[in-house]
Amino acid sequence: MTFRVTIAVRADDLDVNGHVRGPAYLAYADHARWTCVQAAGIDPAELTARRIGPVNLETTVRFRRELRGGEVEVGCEFHWGTGKTSRVTQEFRISDGTLVAEVESVSGLLDLDRRRLVADPGSYWRELAARPELLGLAPKTG
Repeated sequence: MTFRVTIAVRADDLDVNGHVRGPAYLAYADHARWTCVQAAGIDPAELTARRIGPVNLETTVRFRRELRGGEVEVGCEFHWGTGKTSRVTQEFRISDGTLVAEVESVSGLLDLDRRRLVADPGSYWRELAARPELLGLAPKTG
């Protein structure tokens, strides 16, 4: 399942050429991921209370077309494996559906006390989420 959020491009997100600046894409991607996590029913304060926190280990941005202003729709799709990391792919599209950028992140869930990635981060997210399907996880069983 792909979660989507629409973000207004602010004037201070633009460079001197009128294009959205690179760091703004990263901010939009972060905003969309956190909006998705919260829509799934996860309270960031609960993560802190459990002494775990999400971390980005790698982020790649691919610019496809100009993004100059207006609004951009940012999607989030989570991909889970068997290790300590997951991948999030995000497409940025303008109102006519044109793909303007893609962001791909490799993320983990950090044990805040041990300062190490937890094994099977998807199990933690599934336990905390009211709507785990928004995070690409199967619903809880039992």
